[in-house]
Amino acid sequence: MKIEGPAKLIRIYIGDSDHWHGQSLYSAIVQRAREQGLAGATVLHGVEGYGATSRIHTARILRLSEDLPVVIDIIDTPERVADFLPVLDEMVTEGLVTLQDVEVLRYIGNPKPPKGE
Repeated sequence: MKIEGPAKLIRIYIGDSDHWHGQSLYSAIVQRAREQGLAGATVLHGVEGYGATSRIHTARILRLSEDLPVVIDIIDTPERVADFLPVLDEMVTEGLVTLQDVEVLRYIGNPKPPKGE
């Protein structure tokens, strides 16, 4: 797969303890993105943050949290992203989802998945 030019970035802010049908929500979102053929997804684990409740979640030694912030970035063509938004609407019941215009300078993926997948 090759993508260049105008694209869309979906950025999803959720908590580490959020789940979807018995698995981590971030993992379920990545799986669904892959099933729908999106170019890729990256999960970033935060060390501190807060959201709508204003409760601080942190990884500091004295204040260990079970619900650290998680950010998922997904970038693809505007059409593929538009097709994926209803999936996120169903899956993300608490959190923040943003959509941004981005310019892809270069993305060239391997057409064959690695062995064992």
